Amino acid sequence: MKSFLNKKYHGVSYMTIACLLLVGVGMLVFQDAEAIAGVLPFLGAGMILDARAEFCDATAVNTGGVASYLLGNVYDTGAVSKDIGQGQPVYLVITVDTAIASATGSFKFKLCSDAQAAIAVDGTQTIHFSTGAFLEGALTAGTRVCCVALPMGAVYERYIGIVQETITAAATAGKINAFLTMDPTGWRAYPDGI
Repeated sequence: MKSFLNKKYHGVSYMTIACLLLVGVGMLVFQDAEAIAGVLPFLGAGMILDARAEFCDATAVNTGGVASYLLGNVYDTGAVSKDIGQGQPVYLVITVDTAIASATGSFKFKLCSDAQAAIAVDGTQTIHFSTGAFLEGALTAGTRVCCVALPMGAVYERYIGIVQETITAAATAGKINAFLTMDPTGWRAYPDGI
């Protein structure tokens, strides 16, 4: 059996084809991404993402001066105080897609909610999470700015989004990714110290 699974059909192993078939059957039967989550690691897949919960996908940071700016898309929960994860933990992940450049700038990123889709940046929005201040030199491509569980039981206003706070000097370039997920990739391999 093992030698059969190692064979290839047009360059694709039978094992990969079998896994893809299992995923397809799982989607037809369960019609739910969580039902097939156990199969995805065999395919080398990472986090399961919901496109509607993606705030920024290689979205350019704001290059304005010292102020706060709404970045990317907002997520419409449909109601105030909605349990976003329906009893399950939800994680905010922010990564740097393209290095953020600035002469001497430092930046924070915040998860905020508001009653309006154009989330306020004047302090009237509800702030649910804020990163610490990052100097631009620390925000290189591939940097994970945060991967944090959202507070359970928090009251969220209808619209949720990412706000960039420019603290000292404007950015001249850079892009970020920011999204909510129930399946963060937090596992990392470390040497055993032998």
